Amino acid sequence: MNYLVILNDPPYGTERSYNGLRLAGSLAKAEGTTVNVFLIGDAAICALAGQTTPNGYYNIERMLKVLVAKGAQIGVCGSCMDARGIKAEALIEGAHRSSMEELTA
Repeated sequence: MNYLVILNDPPYGTERSYNGLRLAGSLAKAEGTTVNVFLIGDAAICALAGQTTPNGYYNIERMLKVLVAKGAQIGVCGSCMDARGIKAEALIEGAHRSSMEELTA
């Protein structure tokens, strides 16, 4: 079974992206599933490498890396990256600059 999780909120300040990635991680544990994530709007910030959080707090970068290790594709809206000054080389390994066309497909 294939799943697509679309996130729109920033990595911190709300728990929406955190909870979306929790769901994606749970889905990815099931045998025979493929989970892909598309980050749009402020969620584009979720894919930035080098995030630091206090001990004991969730870290969105780590959550995404676990999904990548399980074979997930992490697409980041290119227009949203541009609007936030995010360069492709600033993304975590396994995340890529994407587009609405790729999301549509």
